[in-house]
Amino acid sequence: MSAVTRVRVTVCELPHEPAALEPRWAALRRHAARERSELVILPEVPFAGPLWLTEEPDLRVWAEAEATHERWLARLPELGVAHVIGTRPVTADGRRFNEGFLWSAASGVAPLRRKHHLPDEPEGWEARWFARGERAFPTFAAGPLAFGLNVCTELWALDTYAAYAAAGAHAVVAPRASSRANTGKWLAIGTVAAVATGAYCLSSNRVHADGSCGGVGFAIDPDGALLARTSARRPFATVDVDLARARAAARTYPRYVFAARDA
Repeated sequence: MSAVTRVRVTVCELPHEPAALEPRWAALRRHAARERSELVILPEVPFAGPLWLTEEPDLRVWAEAEATHERWLARLPELGVAHVIGTRPVTADGRRFNEGFLWSAASGVAPLRRKHHLPDEPEGWEARWFARGERAFPTFAAGPLAFGLNVCTELWALDTYAAYAAAGAHAVVAPRASSRANTGKWLAIGTVAAVATGAYCLSSNRVHADGSCGGVGFAIDPDGALLARTSARRPFATVDVDLARARAAARTYPRYVFAARDA
């Protein structure tokens, strides 16, 4: 039996409002089937309103967001793919977190790491809504794909990339809730993440009519080339992640310089 050499990955932009999300979800299902997607990456906290826009947390709104995500997570099999990566609001030991998850057709939902780097400013009061998760940035596996999870702001955590390169990560996965005005900056840091790690940078974003989240999911290859970028007209994009190419890239400049272990 031959080893898997490529993984078909879909990035997207999704609205959270039910009237807009339902038809977009149906379209995503059709796209995933047509493109033979194996992994779908969802935006940050994709199924609830932007909690972080209000400075004072509302526990009723939080409970509704948790419940909404539980209902939508139960619908992930509708996508017909092997794996889905995203984040969700969870409460643990009386504290609220933004937790990454990996859903698989075989095992259901499994928790990943919880977001550590949290903005605390107008339009981004995340540090008020969420407790800080663990500081560690390990690698995870979605079938044959090894990946690191950097949730939105954490894509700017440049110190995570050398460890990903050393661990042989094939991708840096970044669910986002980033504004339209800053799209250029996010594409730039996605390029840095890919080149610094020698991996693909794969990101999906929320989209709001007011521009507070501006869509534009993207896929960038290990040399920094933009493979795909979503838009209002084309809200989904599917690319092949070449596992061997990522493994080879991690051993080339500049990755090997920073990934080298101390003697």
